[in-house]
Amino acid sequence: MPKVTYKTNLVNVDWTEMKTTLHKDAFDNGRSPEQLKISFENSYATCIAYADHCIIGTARVLSDGVCNAYIVDVWTLTAFRGQGIARQMMQILLDKLKGQHVYLFTDDTPEFYRKIGFSEQPIGMGQVIGRWLVNE
Repeated sequence: MPKVTYKTNLVNVDWTEMKTTLHKDAFDNGRSPEQLKISFENSYATCIAYADHCIIGTARVLSDGVCNAYIVDVWTLTAFRGQGIARQMMQILLDKLKGQHVYLFTDDTPEFYRKIGFSEQPIGMGQVIGRWLVNE
């Protein structure tokens, strides 16, 4: 098994590789490589997991830096799931959020988040303004 490394900076990220890998692993929400780059650059904190210099995991957090944070884009490449990679990425991000209320949304792995201390909150709501991924 290759050694997994975690980067919290965005130096030398291959955004096209990220897009391609997300698409192949059915975790692509339609963002272009440039939109992925902008999304990650505009984040409060990021974590990207690598194995043999290939992207195998992502996680990022949006935050006001004081009291509210929202974790998004938590993903581990299917072949690497169940090895603690997402847990490690989450811990790296959570360590940067002391004193903040941290929220996230998941519809497919709530048991994972419960195991790391998250609890369900009664209401979560959302709205897309205009058309998805059209930011004009």
